[in-house]
Amino acid sequence: MDLAPASRERALGELGERRFDLLVIGGGIVGAGIASTAAAHGLAVALVERGDFGGATSSTSSKLIHGGLRYLVLGDVSLVREAHQERRALMQVVAPHLVRRLPFMFPLYRNGPYRPFVVKSGILVYSALARGRLSWSVDAERSRRLVPDLRTDGLHSCALYHDAWTNDSRLTLENVRAAAGAGATVLNYAEVVALRGGEGAEVVADGVSVDVSARAVVNATGPWVDHVRRLEDADAPRSMRLSKGIHVLVDQERPWSAALTIPHDKVRVSFAVPWEGMLLLGTTDTEHEGEPDELEVTEAEITQVLEEAAVALAPERLGRERVRAVFAGLRVLPGGEGETANARRETVYSRGRSGMISVAGGKLTTYRRIALDALEHLRADLGLHRLDRRPHPLPGAVGLDGVVLPDRLPAATKDHLLHLYGSLAPEVLAPAADDPSLLEPLRADGPDLVAQALYALTHEWALTPEDVLRRRTTAWLRGADAGAEERVAALLANRAASSPRM
Repeated sequence: MDLAPASRERALGELGERRFDLLVIGGGIVGAGIASTAAAHGLAVALVERGDFGGATSSTSSKLIHGGLRYLVLGDVSLVREAHQERRALMQVVAPHLVRRLPFMFPLYRNGPYRPFVVKSGILVYSALARGRLSWSVDAERSRRLVPDLRTDGLHSCALYHDAWTNDSRLTLENVRAAAGAGATVLNYAEVVALRGGEGAEVVADGVSVDVSARAVVNATGPWVDHVRRLEDADAPRSMRLSKGIHVLVDQERPWSAALTIPHDKVRVSFAVPWEGMLLLGTTDTEHEGEPDELEVTEAEITQVLEEAAVALAPERLGRERVRAVFAGLRVLPGGEGETANARRETVYSRGRSGMISVAGGKLTTYRRIALDALEHLRADLGLHRLDRRPHPLPGAVGLDGVVLPDRLPAATKDHLLHLYGSLAPEVLAPAADDPSLLEPLRADGPDLVAQALYALTHEWALTPEDVLRRRTTAWLRGADAGAEERVAALLANRAASSPRM
């Protein structure tokens, strides 16, 4: 099946001409998941996103697919069980190329917040829910083999459990692609500016305003969920609060075989995760009281992340000069009082006065279940008699063993392409048969290729250099690189000159 997106002009035309069953507002992981699930059920679906797909929270997470060990402390056993079920589905069926298993080591220091038997009990329960094996009291020698930069002074013992890591931007994008492949009309940089009383919405894109007609509307805009609710009801009260999370990517000199879960108090932990040849550190968890668009990272927050990582890592590995990139994201939490770190990570569904369903909260790991539950709330509206809750493969998830890539590519590049695209990797490289320069690195110190940038423009709805460098590839996350930006800008200019806008 040809999954290349229709031109923007065609998509805009479809938005104004088709009668949709469902309009999904918001192209993050939840909105993309709802759109792909609804389209797979045979519904006529429109998905619109005011920025880029995955451009906010869904590209700024901790990039983990996990049960959430610390949620046991909060008493959310059912959430942990559900998350583990979804983790297995993602790893085994939905996106085995994108979601990869990873050991996590939990170091216990003599001056730490936990007693060993407490952690042992928690890991036992967690491993049972995960249907995984428990490895307790990992000795110092093995600990250093798994994490060469582990700080061992004052170390009492370590526990080992397993979760998984992913590329959150790519996972979101593959759900958008699955929706489009099932017949949905999808458009980024398309903002909803008004709702039509349960009959659809007014959408503005590329300076054009179109009225989108739909039987049902879902608001899956994450931190902006209340902003869209107030398009329906100007007096709608605040329904949630926001938690700010900062992440820092630093150089990694030696390969790790495991990630670290670092305890800071009886509830909070941070992570040090080997990710794309770097170390991903974080996250913070503080209430964000401003507007969602008013999100910045301060030097004090970067210092906090580095200092918290130094609880378990050699400080000389964590100098400010080793920082490659920094990013911030917002978690949507139920309204309430108290520290955001103690807030439950539950998903809230609400119906507005005109029938719009708003979805707030949840986890990257459980996006698929959130999508199914959202459709459950709309079964009567959409005439859905049965929901298929079985996991189904995303594009690129099938046929991984049969992928053949050019011999001239380094092994690390091949693995990178298989991770990001799965069995679609040969399609990404196909234009290089006529233009071998597309197999050149997008930047000298990373595995991304120029062919990926072109593919982002022709098949993945990218419109700006940032779309390509930050969310379709990993180039931006490796630090500023003027050469990569210039190459993408040149591809954009060539494409604009030679073909209709995608």
